[in-house]
Amino acid sequence: MANIPINHLIDQYINYLLVEKGLSNATISSYSADLLRFSGFLAAKKIKTINGADTVAILKYLIDLRDEGLDIRSRARHLVTLRGFYRFLTAEKIISQDPVRLIDLPKFGLKLPSALSVNEITLLLAAPDTKKPKGLRDAAMLELLYAAGLRVSELLHVKIRDLNLESGFVRVMGKGSKERIIPIGSHAIAKTDEYLKHARPKILKHHTSAYVFVARAGNPMTRQGFWKLVKQYATAKGFDKKISPHTFRHSFASHLLEGGADLRAVQMMLGHADISTTQIYTHVARDHMKRMHEKFHPRG
Repeated sequence: MANIPINHLIDQYINYLLVEKGLSNATISSYSADLLRFSGFLAAKKIKTINGADTVAILKYLIDLRDEGLDIRSRARHLVTLRGFYRFLTAEKIISQDPVRLIDLPKFGLKLPSALSVNEITLLLAAPDTKKPKGLRDAAMLELLYAAGLRVSELLHVKIRDLNLESGFVRVMGKGSKERIIPIGSHAIAKTDEYLKHARPKILKHHTSAYVFVARAGNPMTRQGFWKLVKQYATAKGFDKKISPHTFRHSFASHLLEGGADLRAVQMMLGHADISTTQIYTHVARDHMKRMHEKFHPRG
């Protein structure tokens, strides 16, 4: 089976991602482009079957990417793509050993996302004026964004039917139309409940909407609109660092891992298809453990 042409195997893998994994078109396109580039490299080296695409060939490919000017982050992404491809080949018993498993990601290959401290998050969550209907809406949005680690698009498209405040869960449709159910804490529950009872009806006026967080005429807020709100609240609280809605997602993951959460559980809550994406946050957890060791160990 290992003599099957590489391009045919790539087609099988892409079809698997599309049909079995249900990944988004954007993700499929990204993987396809990476594997097409890998296939082109192998063709230039006269490697036609997967047998020849061994660890040495993959290392040469990564060096070739570096020589072509790709930065470390981009090369790391290519390696993540190859890891998925070779795991598929191994699982399908097309190859017996995975030649990528011994190759590490390039150092600092995946840039650590910026995260706020717990105190900074607390300060930012308190920024909206909850005496006003839209301020209460914004406060509920920020609380839910941080409590569940949502992507901005997921937050903006949460519908009434997706919320179960009594049980403390929110259901979202992530990338590739993958559904996940995420627990939310008492603060997000309380703030969202207050918003639904007292602010949402005033914002809606005579309109109706299936969405939880509404803007003009009952429509969901735009990404750009929400981004501007976050920027305004960050500026009002004196933050000089760049803060975006995605900062809340990074902070969610970092704070969970700092508290000792299991990486797989965080992966599930974030909706990452590949745990290698979640692993960029483990640097935060390791740094936190090191600080705790230095602070509390008698010989730290």
